[in-house]
Amino acid sequence: MENVYAAMLLHKAGKEITEENLTNVLTAAGITVDAVQVKALVASLSEVDIDEAIKAAPTMMAAAPAPAAAPAAEEKPKEDKKKKAEEDKAKEDAALEGLGALFG
Repeated sequence: MENVYAAMLLHKAGKEITEENLTNVLTAAGITVDAVQVKALVASLSEVDIDEAIKAAPTMMAAAPAPAAAPAAEEKPKEDKKKKAEEDKAKEDAALEGLGALFG
C-alpha cells in the first residue's frame, strides 16, 4: 500500500512515476523497498491516466456516514447498531473497490 501512496504523492507533485523516483520516496519515508513491487507498480501505472481514474473513482467522503447527534443508549437496540456497522462496512468495501480500479 505504501507503494501506491508514494506513486500518488509523485503524481500530485507533478513528478514522473519511475522506479527510481518511487524508490527514493519510499526510502525517504523509511520504508523497506521491494524492487519487484516497485517495478510492477510502475509497469501497471504506465498505461493509466491517473487524473481520469481519480475522477471516476468514488470518493471516500461519499462513503463516510454523516455525523449525527448522539442518541441515548436505550433508544438504539443492539440490532440497529449491528445493521449500521454492516452498512458502513459495505460502503467502505465499495469505496475500496473503486480505488482498486485505479490501478487495475
